[in-house]
Amino acid sequence: MYGLIGKMLASPGRREELLAIMLEGNGAMPGCISYVIARDPASEDGIWITEVWDSKESHAASLQLPHVQATIARAKPIIAGFGEYFETEPLGGIGF
Repeated sequence: MYGLIGKMLASPGRREELLAIMLEGNGAMPGCISYVIARDPASEDGIWITEVWDSKESHAASLQLPHVQATIARAKPIIAGFGEYFETEPLGGIGF
């Protein structure tokens, strides 16, 4: 399995708008086991995205899906940048 935990930064004052775009853009993504979007309580503009995939290849393929590309295009103008980014090897837990 393949996991990602990453921080996205919204343009100042636009976090809720970015969250709405990211949440609306969720659709079927083959190989995706878990995809969680959360507010960062320590940052007014921060968003955490936690993903679990059956493989790194499935994650890469998801970036080519039309609804994922549309979400990226909508979100890109209000993304101010990215913070920490971690790759993980999930082993199991609730929801698997």
